[in-house]
Amino acid sequence: MVPYLDVQHLTKSFGALTLFRDINFSIGEGQRVGLIAKNGTGKSTLLSILSGKEGYDSGSIVFRRDLKVGMLEQSPVFDPDESVLDACLLPLKLGGDRGLNKGKKGASSDPQPPNLGDSLVLKAKQVLTQLKIRDLNQRMGELSGGQQKRVALANVLLTEPDLLILDEPTNHLDLEMIEWLEGYLSRGNKTLLMVTHDRFFLDRVCSVILELDDQTIYTYRGNYAYYLEKRQERIDNRRAEVARANNLYRTELEWMRRMPQARGHKARYREEAFYELEKVAKQRLEERQLRLKASNVYIGSKIFECQYISKKFDEVVILKDFYYNFSRFEKMGIVGNNGTGKSTFIKMLLGEVPVDDGRIVIGDTVRFGYFSQEGLQFNENQKVIDVITEIADYVDLGSGKKLSASQLLQYFLFTPEQQYNYVYKLSGGERRKLYLCTVLMRNPNFLVLDEPTNDLDIVTLQILEEYLQDFPGCVIVVSHDRYFMDKVVDHLLVFKGQGEIKDFPGNYTQYREWASSPSSSSSPSSTSTSSGTSTTSPKGSYRHEDRRRLSYKEKREMEQLEKDIEALEQEKKQIEEALCGGTTSVDEITAMSKRLPLLSDELDEKSMRWLELSEIES
Repeated sequence: MVPYLDVQHLTKSFGALTLFRDINFSIGEGQRVGLIAKNGTGKSTLLSILSGKEGYDSGSIVFRRDLKVGMLEQSPVFDPDESVLDACLLPLKLGGDRGLNKGKKGASSDPQPPNLGDSLVLKAKQVLTQLKIRDLNQRMGELSGGQQKRVALANVLLTEPDLLILDEPTNHLDLEMIEWLEGYLSRGNKTLLMVTHDRFFLDRVCSVILELDDQTIYTYRGNYAYYLEKRQERIDNRRAEVARANNLYRTELEWMRRMPQARGHKARYREEAFYELEKVAKQRLEERQLRLKASNVYIGSKIFECQYISKKFDEVVILKDFYYNFSRFEKMGIVGNNGTGKSTFIKMLLGEVPVDDGRIVIGDTVRFGYFSQEGLQFNENQKVIDVITEIADYVDLGSGKKLSASQLLQYFLFTPEQQYNYVYKLSGGERRKLYLCTVLMRNPNFLVLDEPTNDLDIVTLQILEEYLQDFPGCVIVVSHDRYFMDKVVDHLLVFKGQGEIKDFPGNYTQYREWASSPSSSSSPSSTSTSSGTSTTSPKGSYRHEDRRRLSYKEKREMEQLEKDIEALEQEKKQIEEALCGGTTSVDEITAMSKRLPLLSDELDEKSMRWLELSEIES
């Protein structure tokens, strides 16, 4: 295997903060490498160092001579007045890929770029068309963030680099584009290094995973699934090592305290070994042991009902006569290509965008928590902890348990030290994570998350997945992250454009399997509503019970409800018998009298939920 890149003993610090120390890794021809790390630990900084845009403290970076490197930045910047075609061809006009060719003196500084020829212009048009960019004379300033990302991607692909460096290539791309890029990068003998949170993408594209953790690089020679297995083995081994060191440390600490200050030469080696042992014993393991479960979230049986709503912008139809009745405890995913109206639908639900026709009726008990793509504008000079305590000091989890602002931040991997940092010191991913905490701190019972996975690291995504799986309220997620959707949602609304919406009872993987099957056009498990219409019910609606099936989670929930109801009824019977028995003390009667109405309320709530599920099942 021909070595393309070799990194040896690389160290990078910002003041007292060391991002990584003495790291080593290499990339050979044909290797597809994924780089994984928590937000704020130096992923993007490392890519900037490799591309020559950032310096480093010590170490060496060696590229193969005359290696052509293509770099896709996380947030590409273009001249807003430049046309799409000119922006796409700019790297070729500059004689390379904006100075990233290694072993050369840089890009051409000739103010009159060479004539590119018809074949390259034609190739540029073909690539842009594949990426669904069709108006090649449109100004770059008029494009959305996702469209600009696709033009930047075309930039890189046109230069045909030997080594592709991609920083979050799937951010702002819709599912169709992600799957196209996945197929493109998987074909042939391409060599690439990329940072991405998309675990499906990592699993299907990458053959090597680099993990940047605790200032060190760990190499796993396999895909994402292999990485998960071996990473857990590493963590378990490290935990065992720290436990052994702690046991020995207590013995050695006692010896250190007993020995006189002036130690002989023979004992000094033991003293030196003690300090090395102390470093191991005092390592902090930040792996979480508990899942955060709230039981104090109440939401009534009426959630929201879309009553034949319509919306369009000029000739672009978002919804037409669309009817939907949202169920209690439902976890819905919304997917579709960019521009089909997913975010507009969310904003109509929240009252931020008016409907053209029809109405949306919201239940009285619904309290929305909205995580938007735009995010929250923070006071840069405010401390992280103060951002959260401005909202509330704690969240009531029920059963007498409370979660403080600091505990919530720590649950989402803000260390006590980071909580007292100023906002301006946070990375982009850490700001998104802080924004997520501001939403959850308001203790909503209905979470609406619009592209929550953009810029969040994989560890944070796993925490958020667990939180949403245990969340006792309602959830709507708009996301292009297939792995995330599979973990969280019960069923999908698929926005296909021009008002066509398909409702599917299942997760994204199940939908893709159904959509690719020959019988998908006639399958009853999904209802297609072209412009919101259907032949099964009046005025373009469809009956919820016609298409609604119990998900696996709901079936398990129903089984648990039956057990809970039986136990509660038994407890209620025992209390009633005790109250009538005449042998109960005054204190016990008082306690039972308080428990009985709570028991009845809990029985009523669980019985109502069981009835809702049984109606769907029937």
